[in-house]
Amino acid sequence: MDENTIGTQVVDCAIQLHRDMGPGLLETVYEVTLARLLERRGLRVVRQVPVTIEYQGEKFEEGFRADLLVEDKVIIELKSVEKVSPAHKKQLLTYLRLTGLKVGYLLNFGEVLMKDGITRTIHGSLD
Repeated sequence: MDENTIGTQVVDCAIQLHRDMGPGLLETVYEVTLARLLERRGLRVVRQVPVTIEYQGEKFEEGFRADLLVEDKVIIELKSVEKVSPAHKKQLLTYLRLTGLKVGYLLNFGEVLMKDGITRTIHGSLD
């Protein structure tokens, strides 16, 4: 399954979840329920994935944790805030750069309409 197909599933599930539960709950609530929705669609999902930092030849596991990793190809970062900041978008781009993955989604469940809370980020090209 390619990144675009996975992304379609992620967006569909996020919209369904937002419609069913509404905005403004804790991020962990959306994390566990979104992971389960994706798993029910047959996707492999890992929660709270360590993002390794390498500096001067040493690797550090303590740096970051991506909220969800789908099919080892797509990172999902979840927020439940009034408005996404540029720092949130940079965070996702950093995760993509550090992992070497190409596609990520920033999903803000704090928006009134979920379609306004979806940001797709691409690092590199999708050949």
